Amino acid sequence: MTTVVVDNTVLSNFAHVEQPQLLCEAFDNPVTVRAAMDELIEGVRLERLPSVDWNDVPVIELTSDEQTSADLFGQRLGRGEAECIALAQSRQWMVLTDDRDARAAAREVGIIVSGTLGALMNLVEGGTLSMSQADHFLARMKQHGYRCPVDSLSELNED
Repeated sequence: MTTVVVDNTVLSNFAHVEQPQLLCEAFDNPVTVRAAMDELIEGVRLERLPSVDWNDVPVIELTSDEQTSADLFGQRLGRGEAECIALAQSRQWMVLTDDRDARAAAREVGIIVSGTLGALMNLVEGGTLSMSQADHFLARMKQHGYRCPVDSLSELNED
């Protein structure tokens, strides 16, 4: 299974509903980068996020070449998003982000992108959550500021 690099936007959504383990069930190998974890820790420190256990999501340190690439992406993206994209590009991994600019930048360099909605859909399709349970978490995430184009995951299946 492909490793996924998770940025702070997705980590925060799962933190808001206090369900970090669901991210690990949605994707086999979620990892993050130091900058994204630092952003998450700062959110907890400022009491914008609840403190939850992220020990099952390893923090991957970038190589010097990856850091150089992240610095280039960082000219137009936040540090966490830039590091996630640089890592995913270098190691041919997938990126999980809900940041529109980061999604566009990742796609420009050929990285497969998903986000919170993709994670929730994987949980439904894998049988971990029912559609109503996933919609409940989605509603709670939206209450905490997640800007999302749908009110129900069932809207994603409409043609």
